[in-house]
Amino acid sequence: MDDSNLHDISYCCSGYMAPEYAMEGRFSEKSDVYSFGVLMLEIVSGKKNTSFYNQEWSLSLLGCAWKLWNEDNGSAFIDQTINKAKSHGEMVRCIHIALLCIQEFPKDRPTISTVLAMLSREIVDLPVPEQPVFAEKWNRSHVTSSQQSQMGVSINDATLTMLDGR
Repeated sequence: MDDSNLHDISYCCSGYMAPEYAMEGRFSEKSDVYSFGVLMLEIVSGKKNTSFYNQEWSLSLLGCAWKLWNEDNGSAFIDQTINKAKSHGEMVRCIHIALLCIQEFPKDRPTISTVLAMLSREIVDLPVPEQPVFAEKWNRSHVTSSQQSQMGVSINDATLTMLDGR
């Protein structure tokens, strides 16, 4: 797979498209759960996923949510206009549930009915999510030549020669 295909897959999966659909064309009810999780993170953060890029950490919105939640600093991810003291715990819980929804493999994601039970607190204890796939943002313009050599990435120029008959 060349780096342009990797870029396309990374963009799709950092958008709303589930990884199994972007990479293999497989779609299921768990694909919608993935999209719902991304949407929840956008609502909580107040940021659009497809245009988010964290320069300092080189992370997508999903990666930023994971990093801050994993460091027990979910409040730094929450949009300050909705981050009120009395709802802070609910917002961090929403991040937790969203991270469960964006797991790489469909079998590791909850069903949408389970997500609703989690949101309504019918299910209180939540499992611990794994780091989401494509947490790091693929962005060629932010990759230096020294980073390219470390990552094994190269950008090649091509020459096209036109042959004319005599």
